[in-house]
Amino acid sequence: MTEAGKGEAAAGRELYTVPEAAEYLGVSVPTIFRWMRDRTLSFYKIGGATRFDQSGLNAVFEKTTGEKEARASSGRCASCGHNVLVEGRVQSTGRMYFRPAKTKFWTFLEPLIQTEAKMCPACGFLHLYADTEKLSKLKTEK
Repeated sequence: MTEAGKGEAAAGRELYTVPEAAEYLGVSVPTIFRWMRDRTLSFYKIGGATRFDQSGLNAVFEKTTGEKEARASSGRCASCGHNVLVEGRVQSTGRMYFRPAKTKFWTFLEPLIQTEAKMCPACGFLHLYADTEKLSKLKTEK
């Protein structure tokens, strides 16, 4: 951060200039301006200057979880990290199903996706799992 930028930190926040934001995110300055125009990136106007805070820059990062990582993490509690989950079923008047809001118009598949449940014995957090393959066959193309 430049000396001028350090002086503009408000309420203990570190503010970044456009070139500093581009460097922080590892993108070009024109990309920063495009993201500002598309409202992908939050920014502050201070007089005629544009500034970014770190939380706004970090919000641009988006993680895509790979299938292998998803399978590895499915055996751990999302709440407390405990590595033992007890299999079971959430019960109402029968099995619990998930129905996607928008599905393909013409399909021979029943739009209900059966769910499975596991509970963490340490904290009681309930995990619900569904058939992602069936969901991908039901989803509409965008």
